Amino acid sequence: MTDQNYKELVTLYSKYSGKDFEILAFPCNQFGAQESGSAADIKQFVKGYGVQFPVMAKTEVNGDGADALFKYMKDAKKVTGLEAAMGNDVKWNFGKFLVDKQGKVAYRYAPTVSPLQIEGDIKKLL
Repeated sequence: MTDQNYKELVTLYSKYSGKDFEILAFPCNQFGAQESGSAADIKQFVKGYGVQFPVMAKTEVNGDGADALFKYMKDAKKVTGLEAAMGNDVKWNFGKFLVDKQGKVAYRYAPTVSPLQIEGDIKKLL
C-alpha cells in the first residue's frame, strides 16, 4: 500500500502542481507504529519515492490529541458506507481528504482508495 500511494501521489503532484493543486502529507504513528522514525527519517524515506510535496511534522489524527485540522476535516466529511460502522476516525495511513480552494472539505477517501482513483474529483475542483 505504501509504495502504490507514494508513487501515485508523486504522479498526481507532477501532473497538477502549479495548477492550484497541492499535496500535504501528514505522517502519523497511530497506525501500527508505521511512522516511528523522526521527522528527518520520514523525509529521507519519502525522498526514495521522489516526493517533492510538503511533508509536515508527525501528527495525531485521532483521539484526544488529534490535530485541529484533522478534527475539522473529519467533522466536515463524515465516513460513509461500510467504514461508518467503525466511527468517524481516520482508519489507517493514507486516508485522504480533498479540500477545495475555499478550504471546504469536498471529498474524503478511505486508505484503500488509491490516489489515481481520485484524479477525476481533483479535476472537478481545479
